[in-house]
Amino acid sequence: MKRLSPNISGAIALAIASLLWGTTGTAASFMPDSVSPLAIGASTMVFGGVLLFSFSSRQSLRVLADPVARRWILIGAIGVVVYPLAFYTSMDQAGVAIGNVVALGSGPAFAALLEWIVEKRPLSRRWASATTIAIVGITLLTLGGHGGAESAGDSAMPPGNVGLGVALGLVAGMSYALYTYASTRAIATGHPGRGVTGAMFGVGAVVLLPILLVTGAPLLQSSTTVLISAYLAIGPMFIAYVFFGFGLTHLRSSVATTITLLEPVVATILAVVVVGERLETLGWVGLVLILIGITVLVTARHNQNSSRPF
Repeated sequence: MKRLSPNISGAIALAIASLLWGTTGTAASFMPDSVSPLAIGASTMVFGGVLLFSFSSRQSLRVLADPVARRWILIGAIGVVVYPLAFYTSMDQAGVAIGNVVALGSGPAFAALLEWIVEKRPLSRRWASATTIAIVGITLLTLGGHGGAESAGDSAMPPGNVGLGVALGLVAGMSYALYTYASTRAIATGHPGRGVTGAMFGVGAVVLLPILLVTGAPLLQSSTTVLISAYLAIGPMFIAYVFFGFGLTHLRSSVATTITLLEPVVATILAVVVVGERLETLGWVGLVLILIGITVLVTARHNQNSSRPF
């Protein structure tokens, strides 16, 4: 049986992570109104970060002991701290589908900007084509979706402040690109992806702990809130980011953030089927375009002599 190339293995790992991430909004939607999105984000990242650090504590400590890698860990930790707070609040305001699409959909653009600013790295025409197709799909998905769930009268319930939700989604996308890019730079210093991920999210967990202590009491109000919190920390955080760290070992941040556009596709489908949010024909066309863009990228033939993929 032919062994998969490292690039394809990395892409598969990122796809698995994206599938898990896609369930976060739907799971969080079952939290009662008394639980704030800040509490959900802080809880998910604190407990997930502790698990990630514990899973690779020796490697993570070596990463933190390396002054070059540590600089990127601290930079990436800024994104780790900001992302969950902005992401869950974005979904709370604009709806699960739109919040996910804006946050994850803007990731490739921000990642490409970071690579261009820091490394002056030109992106391939295939990457540009794939990302353009996906971004067009994201735009159509945003235009063809509604943030609210369907009521008994078959009309969309008004979401919160959609404009604020979109703005926070962009902040989340920038934060996501930041810690993805910083992770690849830390890995490039010679450390394994698992150790880098554990170190970065461990630092983020420490910073977010005070926010959890202030906002997290409602998470303990019932077995349902405890179970949802546990799922978010173990599934979309711990397990997904183990795969994420592996994927980043083989792929550039700009490529990784494009592959993970699968996440808003999954999130949108779950938002429509489970949560009851509405999606019009234009939105479904957008979903198809996102999948086409990802397929173009993942199936790209790369130069076997190149030190970096795609």
